[in-house]
Amino acid sequence: MINVELKDIANLCKRRGFIFQDSEIYGGIGSVWDYGPLGVELKNNVKARWWKSMVYDRDDVEGLDAAILMNPETWKASGHVESFADLLVDCKGCKKRFRIDLLKGKECPECGGELTEPRSFNLMFKTQVGSVEGQTHDVYLRPETAQGIFVNFENILTSSRRKLPFGVAQTGKAFRNEITTGNFTFRSREFEQMELEFFVKPGEDEKWYDYWVNERLRWYISLGIREENLRLREHQQHELAHYAKRCHDIEFLFPMGWSELEGIANRTDYDLKQHAKISGRDLHYFDDATGQRYTPYVIEPSGGVDRAVLAFLVDAYRVETVRERKRVYLSLDKRLAPIKVAVLPLLRNKPEIVEMAHRIRDGIRGDYRVVYDDTASIGRLYRRQDEIGTPYCVTVDVDSLSDGKVTVRDRDTMEQDRIEAARVKDFMTEKLDLS
Repeated sequence: MINVELKDIANLCKRRGFIFQDSEIYGGIGSVWDYGPLGVELKNNVKARWWKSMVYDRDDVEGLDAAILMNPETWKASGHVESFADLLVDCKGCKKRFRIDLLKGKECPECGGELTEPRSFNLMFKTQVGSVEGQTHDVYLRPETAQGIFVNFENILTSSRRKLPFGVAQTGKAFRNEITTGNFTFRSREFEQMELEFFVKPGEDEKWYDYWVNERLRWYISLGIREENLRLREHQQHELAHYAKRCHDIEFLFPMGWSELEGIANRTDYDLKQHAKISGRDLHYFDDATGQRYTPYVIEPSGGVDRAVLAFLVDAYRVETVRERKRVYLSLDKRLAPIKVAVLPLLRNKPEIVEMAHRIRDGIRGDYRVVYDDTASIGRLYRRQDEIGTPYCVTVDVDSLSDGKVTVRDRDTMEQDRIEAARVKDFMTEKLDLS
């Protein structure tokens, strides 16, 4: 159950430094976002956990960081030049534009005006390569990271000496000239993807498809998203992309309703065959065990970093009343929290307390983000750290100077432990468990 509106998440993100409107001082640019000091930490933590689960915790996946700009023949082979488009209509009255698949009637949903005939609109951003005017040629900002993996299949296979089944993981920016934008960061023109292309023997694709559907659902649950806010939805035949044999969406219950968080597709051998055909390169796989040559099938779990960040924020948002006062906190998994520990002096005008707090901060930082804050009363400092999802606050008070102990406060339970200052690092290592 989601008990927060998207505007509340957007307000928190702006106020606390998670996400800002891009180029805001100039009026912004639609559906392009900047990640602030806390947002970049959360985003990096999401990507790090994905990379760990995909690459470090497995022995059958390699990594890749392919370039954003690619030879335009890539997008002809992939089908994006011809088929990567939305059917759009314009209102003759208010002049607004809509995707036809999202309309429920034949009139403008805004003003009730007459709509134009549908027109195809390609979603790829086009730019030019070449510095001399008149000697440039068109290229595209990649609409997905997957094709960088497919065109490097032969390179990775040769250099890593992999045997099927194996995968190639990649995170990176992608760009789509979306017409239907909105819902905060859910649909953006510039976004980041987390994609795995898992190459398998034909005939074993269904087994691996089922495996990755379940594995990817489990990943979100393992990082704290409540099971009741997630569901699987299989695409009907008419929904499937031109390359797909099957596809499941992992959907999350966003404030605007159930929407796609990640897609897992059986892309068959479409991509490698297309690139082999257009490029003229032999992209077959030789199976030493059977002596066969064949084109591998591909299972693709493809998720958006930005959508994952939004889902983790929405799911973690909590509101409760404590001593007749409203308390807002983010119950983020400790591994995702932007700041792991905040060290707070009870009295900022007492040099001995401030010095001790600084020593504690310096002694535990390095492996994760630790902050020192003395800019408000202790109650306000706690509420500030609660709202940004900091799991633990360490408070140095007057008694700390005599007994050598500090107070550690838990974000979710608000319970407080009095421990030796010398034990803070070991305490955090045990409690945070960032493995």
